[in-house]
Amino acid sequence: MNTYEWAPLRVVPRVDRGECVNVGVLLYCRHAVVLTMRLALDVERLSTLFADLDVDEVATAVRAWPRVVAGEGPAGALSPGERFRWLTAPRSTVVQAGPVHTGLTSDPEAEADRLLSRLV
Repeated sequence: MNTYEWAPLRVVPRVDRGECVNVGVLLYCRHAVVLTMRLALDVERLSTLFADLDVDEVATAVRAWPRVVAGEGPAGALSPGERFRWLTAPRSTVVQAGPVHTGLTSDPEAEADRLLSRLV
């Protein structure tokens, strides 16, 4: 079993209110050298819950996260752990990572799937 860290990826339409909808999960396992994420972006749900939200803009922002996870662009200079820390750093933006949690797993990819189905 390896320790891993994970955080929900969430949309926070009004940062001042703190209301959010989970749209994915990030998972980092240092021992297995795995940084992965899963997305389940439901734009229809976001439109229904937050009528004033520009869901196309939010969808574009959410879909940029997997590129950073994969190390594309300038993020490629960072290690998987550094990318995870950068992505989970606190920020006041509409798309942000939630708090980081830890766990144990023998299969980080399967754990990411399990977290997605449980949280999103």
